[in-house]
Amino acid sequence: MKRTIHYDVPQESAKMLVKDILHRHFGLSVRQVSRLKFRPDGILVNGERVTVRHVLRPGDRLCLCLETEEQGSDHLDPVPGPLDFCYEDDDMLVLHKPAGIVVHPSHGHYNDTLANRLVCHYLAQGQRLVVRPVGRLDKDTSGLLIFAKHAAAAACFDRQRREGILSRTYLALAEGCPAPLRGRIEAPIGRADGSLILRQVRADGETACTDYEVLLPGSEYSLLKLTLHTGRTHQIRVHMAHLGHPLLGDPFYGVEGSFGMGRTALHSARIGCCQPFSKEPLVFRCPLPADMRALAGRLGNTADFEL
Repeated sequence: MKRTIHYDVPQESAKMLVKDILHRHFGLSVRQVSRLKFRPDGILVNGERVTVRHVLRPGDRLCLCLETEEQGSDHLDPVPGPLDFCYEDDDMLVLHKPAGIVVHPSHGHYNDTLANRLVCHYLAQGQRLVVRPVGRLDKDTSGLLIFAKHAAAAACFDRQRREGILSRTYLALAEGCPAPLRGRIEAPIGRADGSLILRQVRADGETACTDYEVLLPGSEYSLLKLTLHTGRTHQIRVHMAHLGHPLLGDPFYGVEGSFGMGRTALHSARIGCCQPFSKEPLVFRCPLPADMRALAGRLGNTADFEL
């Protein structure tokens, strides 16, 4: 399967080299550009094959032909199961992930994951794709998750993440009510001593930054909006526990089953990004699931805030 991308060179890109557009605009890696160079139709300008050192002029049409048919995630068993699509195009898709399902196979979860369902879905359509989640969601976390449909799209998202274009906003229910009602948690996170799973705030950890805002305050628990500036494992859960307000139902950093939550009360509610190649700004939103909405509704009207 081929993916053809057209780019009409604007005035501001005049006199740039093709390789500069490939790296700066499309975010392609050196390896991906190298693959394009050796394809007869990999890099065309106005229908003619050119090298990456070709100088572009305003009005030129740059055409890239990406090879997206890959070996596929053949190590994954195709297992049928429901998938809740929020968005899909030739380069990416966005799913609503329910709580209780693992994204990718891991210890104890070999064929009951979202990845297994995706492989099955695309095989039924005669497609073989490598499952490439952009970021991660824990088993208990519900909400939005992006998947890149080929390596070039994954590279673009990686660049968006580094440059702060890719944004992720979560909703969570936390014990008590943080004070002040809005703030930033900057505390490095590293692996907890003696554990392969648990993380903790520690001086020798990796930089981690989370913004929080209390949307619906309460004496026993509150509804919070959290924005990630880094993507450390368990970052929100560790930072909120460090703040003294662990998430409801969190078996690792709080109290399992607290306030009747059968899972950690964390939901990926909003993702902002750009389409990898058209650069169109995209925003996706996912409302609170029923279990979190039932508790949040006791605090106030959950429709009173914007994400």
